[in-house]
Amino acid sequence: MPELENGTWRQLLLDARTHNGWSDHPVDAALLRRLYELARMGPTAMNCQPVRLLFVKSQAAKERLRPTLAAGNVDKTMAAPVTAIVAYDTEFYLKLTKLAPHSPDAARKTGGMEPEARRRMALLSATLQGGYIILAARGLGLDCGPMGGFDAAKVDAEFFPDGAWKSIFLLNLGHGDPTRLHPRAPRLDFDEACRIA
Repeated sequence: MPELENGTWRQLLLDARTHNGWSDHPVDAALLRRLYELARMGPTAMNCQPVRLLFVKSQAAKERLRPTLAAGNVDKTMAAPVTAIVAYDTEFYLKLTKLAPHSPDAARKTGGMEPEARRRMALLSATLQGGYIILAARGLGLDCGPMGGFDAAKVDAEFFPDGAWKSIFLLNLGHGDPTRLHPRAPRLDFDEACRIA
């Protein structure tokens, strides 16, 4: 497989930034559908694909989200064309008969796991999928503003009242306003963060 060209790396990681301000350019449902179609192709444990997304677009839905947000996240979230609630499905294993046809007992075995181990499996794979969503969004020309400053229990009660989906993080999506970017923060060097054994 060939290495990506530098321009692609720049779009996905090197020049891409976490946005706080947004243009009023809309994001249509067809683009959100394409975003998911791309992101779902990344690997997860046993192909369990536990991520679940709620795309909050309408003003009415944004107003339901507002009281769950940390104060510093209100304005940018209300201005973003879309806010994705990135969540995991606690009942993800029920889909394994479709997702893991190579393992006919996968749904039964995973459903029978110790609950905390099953939750960790779902959370880890769905969080990985959240990263794929960010990269896919950037690849489609969208800017992203991921954030954890919200009350997850309130979000879950408001948007997922049956209790099966659990929110992980929020992701503002749209076309960012570059004048609202903060200076890029430093990153750790290889020797500070990595070892080769």
